[in-house]
Amino acid sequence: MAGRRTFRTTLAPVKPWDKGAPRINGPRVFGARPGSVFFFPVPATGARPMTFSAKGLPKGLAIDPDSGIITGSVAAKTTRTATVTAVNRLGRDERTLRIVIGDKIALTPPLGWNSWNVWAAKIDDQKVRDCADAMVASGLAAHGYSYVNIDDGWQGERGGPLDALQPNEKFPDMKALCGYVHSRGLRIGIYTTPWVKSYARYNGGSSGECVRFEPGTGRPETDKDHGWYFGAHPGHNEDAKQWAEWGMDYLKYDWNPWRVPDVAAMADALRACGRDIVYSLSNSGQLAGAADWARLANCWRTTGDIIDTWDSVSSIGFTQDRWTPYGGPGHWNDPDMLVVGKLGWGEARKNRLTKDEQITHITLWALLAAPFLLGCDLTQLDDFTRRLMCNDEMLDVLQDPLGRQGHCVRETRETDRRGRVTARYSVCERELEDGGIAVGLFNRDDAPRVVGVTWADLGLRGTRRVRDVWANADLGRFSNKFSMGVPPHGAQLVVIGK
Repeated sequence: MAGRRTFRTTLAPVKPWDKGAPRINGPRVFGARPGSVFFFPVPATGARPMTFSAKGLPKGLAIDPDSGIITGSVAAKTTRTATVTAVNRLGRDERTLRIVIGDKIALTPPLGWNSWNVWAAKIDDQKVRDCADAMVASGLAAHGYSYVNIDDGWQGERGGPLDALQPNEKFPDMKALCGYVHSRGLRIGIYTTPWVKSYARYNGGSSGECVRFEPGTGRPETDKDHGWYFGAHPGHNEDAKQWAEWGMDYLKYDWNPWRVPDVAAMADALRACGRDIVYSLSNSGQLAGAADWARLANCWRTTGDIIDTWDSVSSIGFTQDRWTPYGGPGHWNDPDMLVVGKLGWGEARKNRLTKDEQITHITLWALLAAPFLLGCDLTQLDDFTRRLMCNDEMLDVLQDPLGRQGHCVRETRETDRRGRVTARYSVCERELEDGGIAVGLFNRDDAPRVVGVTWADLGLRGTRRVRDVWANADLGRFSNKFSMGVPPHGAQLVVIGK
């Protein structure tokens, strides 16, 4: 097949985010509910100071000219396309933003960070603040990352005016913490479970005498001592109101197996709390209930916990096609958090994935339209991870407004005469709103391979332009087929246009 046979993936350099002319990044569509607090920071790279403006905003919204944060509230359902402009001493940029005030939020996959894969239950107030500062200082925020999510380990006792779950001594003032994160132009999230105790043995969302044990888990009744059961007094309404009062923007709701009444109870509580809070279910969702998870939640885990090994990343990433019909704007399949950068589940350490394996990981998740929640220590973000995560063309694929989840169109195993697998590679594609197709070429073998795709695989014909997303480079026009050299356990990501 015609194409490029260099057996490496080229990552384009990421320029310092605070240098040069403005470039507006991030999602091209954003949803909020009528009457809810609207909060949209316009991500933009370029030299500061920078001035922002917007035309065509719905009534009730305004943009801060210095920070570029659009705030306010819109009373009724509407869809408007605004033009956002950023200007500095070196130039200007403008971009359209479709604002949808309606029933759906999370119209593109959330981008941000979660504390668990680096700090586990050792998370505290200062680490969250440090992460928020690092998200801005590293330039991640300027490329569209916005969520700073607290996982298990914050929970104290139930109390306060709402009789809601309160933070423990590691989080002395949760409302002040939310205010700090918002002041950095970011959003913040929190964690809970409907059980009496969380996986890390902190207090959960229910209390009181056990009313039922988890069906089908094989756990003996002695697990009641650990709290992996439902209490007689669910606190979802009280807790949702408390999170809204603090200013939370995201909830990870964690237990297994899920039951529709439990999922629906928290969905109703969040809708009634007066604030738009992205609702994410964890973990190990059951495919048989996928239509319910899509109806009730914004994201749902399709797997158990990921770790930074090739077996974990590849076994999760290449088995998501069965979930494809249920993903889309406002409801995303979630194959778990991103295991790039320094991780550790309590103490940051070197990543065990090779660089090519990390490129495969991110290429897959972008094609899957999956939530992008980094799990690494952002205060130790290295250049490779920054180049990987701040590639705006890759992020444009991830955040494509069409919201169509990708799927594999070819999986090939080559065997020798004895039936031993000698090569294995996959081709995955994702349709884009502008009519282009994003294609991932994956080498799942231990040796370099040329991996190709035909236009027939993609339902295309004729001569097509091909662009290398990771290199940010045009490769030329190709007829009927295309191939590239791919390193072991590596990936190439291209967009095939007109």
